[in-house]
Amino acid sequence: MIELYLSKVKESSETEQAGKYYARVSYKQTMTIQDMAHHMAEHNTIFSEGSILGVLTDFIHCVREMVLNGNTVKLDNLAIFKATVEANGLETLYDASADKVASATLGTLKEGDKTGSAIKVIKLLAQSTGDFTREELKKDVKLSWTDKTKAEIAAAKGGSTNGGNDNQNENPGGGSTTNGGNENENQNPEPGTGGNPSTGGSGQDDTGGNGGGGDADN
Repeated sequence: MIELYLSKVKESSETEQAGKYYARVSYKQTMTIQDMAHHMAEHNTIFSEGSILGVLTDFIHCVREMVLNGNTVKLDNLAIFKATVEANGLETLYDASADKVASATLGTLKEGDKTGSAIKVIKLLAQSTGDFTREELKKDVKLSWTDKTKAEIAAAKGGSTNGGNDNQNENPGGGSTTNGGNENENQNPEPGTGGNPSTGGSGQDDTGGNGGGGDADN
């Protein structure tokens, strides 16, 4: 069950979302690799929690190794992991005036540079696949309001029948936002909830999106 709360964009926001409510996910906790090993060990497996933890730890290291070797790692029904880049825009492959060529290195171009380091940033791209694509997730997801939001909705409903005293709290979920319907995955305004696991890259559904100019994902 995924619980939701409502966040209201401030009336003063100079956007078309001003004054509107948007649903946000209330994250319960962050599950660490240790937590997952403990959870898996409870599923009537013959493997101990320690054994599972060791395998998962080694697996993560191996995924990183494969990604840094330029491979794509596909975990069926979970995600596809690969490296992606944010590229610098190079005007030429060779600048005779500076005797500089385009180089397959990380760096930033100084003002006036026509060529140099081709890559600005390298990062991990995780694309959902199989059971974790949007189409598959929506088949099984169950949604509910948090208890706090249920109470706020009930109060708003009651207020509308006795003079229209609606709840004037601009942020009933505990955190205002100015980005409309797009969820800010770095915020966790609901009290008592854990932070979001960081994937190090964008999570997209089998899109093969490129990060920055010049990045090509096959």
